[in-house]
Amino acid sequence: MLINERTVGAIIFANMHDSSIPNLTKDRTFASVPFGGRYRMVDFPLSNCINAGIIDIGIVTKANYQSLMEHIDNGSEWDLARKRGGLKILPPYGNKNFGIYHGKLEALGAALEFIKRIPCKYILLSDCDLVANIDYSALINEHIKKGADVSAIYKNDILDKEMASNSVIFNFDNDNILKEVMINPSIEGCMNFSLNIFIFERNFLQNLIINSICKGEYKLDRDFLQKKCKEHKIRGIEYKGYVYPICSLKSYYKANMDLLKYEVREKLFNFDRPIYTKVSDEAPVKYGVNSKISDSFIADGCIIDGRVEHSIIFRGCKVSSGTYVKNSILMQRTSVGEDCDLQYVISDKNVRIQSGRTLISNEQYPTYISKNTNI
Repeated sequence: MLINERTVGAIIFANMHDSSIPNLTKDRTFASVPFGGRYRMVDFPLSNCINAGIIDIGIVTKANYQSLMEHIDNGSEWDLARKRGGLKILPPYGNKNFGIYHGKLEALGAALEFIKRIPCKYILLSDCDLVANIDYSALINEHIKKGADVSAIYKNDILDKEMASNSVIFNFDNDNILKEVMINPSIEGCMNFSLNIFIFERNFLQNLIINSICKGEYKLDRDFLQKKCKEHKIRGIEYKGYVYPICSLKSYYKANMDLLKYEVREKLFNFDRPIYTKVSDEAPVKYGVNSKISDSFIADGCIIDGRVEHSIIFRGCKVSSGTYVKNSILMQRTSVGEDCDLQYVISDKNVRIQSGRTLISNEQYPTYISKNTNI
């Protein structure tokens, strides 16, 4: 927890990775993509902020943010419904000089008045593509201690080509000062990849935004980190805890399935730093006399009469008798008829699967069923 809760403000970008999982973001922002039976992706950075004592938070949106607004409401679930500080939605066209943005610097230009108005010395920037429980206060204290212009949070890990080609890769000198930036390289191996979390001194960020807009520069990674890393003191801070970046439907599926591992849940759901979400007052799960459940998450409000194995079932779903659901993700209010066989399936909200259907895929290419589909 920060000593002064108004030392740091935060900007969260809701739409920056929509193109990574176009099926799931067709009608919603990346921030409002459902995850883990009851959460949304925005819950992770929002909870990380409030657990660190950050209460001045702006969420930059671009398109399809109705479901995000419904989920967040006034921010009360995160203790952000406040007279001073709190949560602010920053939509496009909120500033007459800016419309739909093309990069983070341009998006920050539209949010410049919000940045000027909040009484904070430091600004933390974060995306919504990480499944992680991160102690932001430790990162901020490290930034203040080292006195860098900017701190870039990264993780050192082994990446395959798919993950690397959707990442920004950092190379540092012996003092952890940024010296080289690679954007979306087609490589694999052990590397320092950006977690898209940055800490700026507020005045530095304001000047960067104003100067960049004047020069027609709009991408933070390409126009600032890559081109100007040698002009400024940009220091890396390594994060060594559990983190899973979502950059494809395959990685979204695997991140959900990882929740079924005890060691992952222990790292992600920390008693001292809980992950908050919107509370839904649902009835307890109703299990039929012939139902069989193993190694699965079943959320409130579900009716399970069939067999569910190694799956994640969101709120209000129905699995009828004689049906077998394995290695699958059924989102809110999915209804599966009798005598069905579903394996490696991701069903979006309000899907109806009629009796007798068989849908079998594999872990590399799970079958996705779009929202409100009737099969």
